[in-house]
Amino acid sequence: MNIRLFESELKVMEVLWREGDVTAKSVVEALEKQVGWNKNTTYTVIKKCVDKGVIERREPGFVCHALISQEEVRRQETDALINRFFEGSKELFFASMTEGRLTQSEADELMRLVEKLK
Repeated sequence: MNIRLFESELKVMEVLWREGDVTAKSVVEALEKQVGWNKNTTYTVIKKCVDKGVIERREPGFVCHALISQEEVRRQETDALINRFFEGSKELFFASMTEGRLTQSEADELMRLVEKLK
């Protein structure tokens, strides 16, 4: 599944990733507190997510279930960023993200991660 989510849709998904399966009413309450959305706005965004196939509506009680993981969205968004700004080159992306910006301990941790991948 390769789906791009708008910022508003990500806010709904973040509630589900954090809370697990919850009612639409619970999503409304969470987003009212977090970003000041009203009920209609939240229900509209939930419907868009259902239409995109990233949320499943379960009955009884209009329970929202995430059909895509946060990690999958992160991967897709990172791939899109690399393709858009770095001509698909992970090496250019990595160089841009690390050049002159890492502490020694961060560099050491990245080296440990790279060694694990070998």
